[in-house]
Amino acid sequence: MSNSRIVVTGIGASSPLGGTAPESWSALLDGESGARTLEYDWVEKYGLPVSFAAEAKVRPDTVLERPVAKRLDPSSQFALVAAIEAWNDAGGPDVEPERLGVDFATGIGGLHTLLDGWDILREKGPRRVLPMTVPMLMPNAAAGNLSLHFNARAYARTVASACASSTESIVNAIEHLRSGLADVVIAGGTESVIHPVTIAAFSSMQALSRRNDSPETASRPGSIDRDGFVMGEGAAVLILETEEHAKARGAKIYAAVVGGGVTADSYHITANDPEGTGAARAVRMALEMADASPEDVTHINAHATSTPVGDPNEYVALKTVFGSRIDDIPVSATKASTGHLLGGTGALEAIFTILALRDRVAPPTINITTQDPEVPFRISGETQALGDGQQLAISNSFGFGGHNAVAAFASV
Repeated sequence: MSNSRIVVTGIGASSPLGGTAPESWSALLDGESGARTLEYDWVEKYGLPVSFAAEAKVRPDTVLERPVAKRLDPSSQFALVAAIEAWNDAGGPDVEPERLGVDFATGIGGLHTLLDGWDILREKGPRRVLPMTVPMLMPNAAAGNLSLHFNARAYARTVASACASSTESIVNAIEHLRSGLADVVIAGGTESVIHPVTIAAFSSMQALSRRNDSPETASRPGSIDRDGFVMGEGAAVLILETEEHAKARGAKIYAAVVGGGVTADSYHITANDPEGTGAARAVRMALEMADASPEDVTHINAHATSTPVGDPNEYVALKTVFGSRIDDIPVSATKASTGHLLGGTGALEAIFTILALRDRVAPPTINITTQDPEVPFRISGETQALGDGQQLAISNSFGFGGHNAVAAFASV
């Protein structure tokens, strides 16, 4: 495997904060929240204990042509919208199909298609079930459809590692580019599972915030009164390529993706390791691949879901790596604004990390009332300047199943 430098030349996102990456970034810097009360009759029909979520600000079927949207589950719709934006942002790279790859991710896949199909079967019988049901619900549908749309023939791979999924897809893309499998990779993740089943299930797990009277302030990572995460949806996509390829075509470069680490806790199917061993190892692996030390890191986008147990465990893991210096590194917990996009969250936070390096500013963490003394990150409700000189940032993602994934980015 070569040590080729991998760079980011295009970004795209459809998130609870905006229909594009620039719109999402601007709203994040302005301290906006994407969480809103759900306007569906099924909230009352099923007596759901949580009546809000961070739905995407722009519905993907209003962006795509109707015949295209009808063949795709919402999760794949979001993926295609974000990928088209990223591809255009990258200048539409001129690359041979056999040298273009797709590393994509989702935590759950086409849940709406699956459950809609089940409802149709029960209510109308098997002849009314759509013939495209399986191709729409399968977890690799987003990767497959991106491969078709962009004529990517090098490969089209799918990661399903819960909330670590799309960060892991970025780490995979680094390795695939460096190993020579492709010159350009479409990487990222998507999720669209705001549905009565998932809300009921996460509520039974005591994982969701229940601040139904104040959705905008419900996600409070690092705050002592946090009571759970807020479900989000959307997709984010990065166009990654070798620096040599990018420079040869005169592409603009946002940042370099310089390292990645993927580990497993082997501790519990939903809870992360309270000692943070696996998470800390993933951070060290990312820094080692980047040929960097903990002293070089100038910004962290924390996983920070706003759960009572998860936030302190992440602090423990990072203190293991950074020591007392962890209290001096500007940290952003952007799920306070976006909610938790599950399999799409890592890619969205990677974009926020890249833009933080470009603009030299750590985005605000909203909704902090009183900071938990067990989570004494340097976080703020205001933006934090990152200063001059070389910047190195990491973005953390941890998921059910004990999955840990960390990506490291450097300014250019």
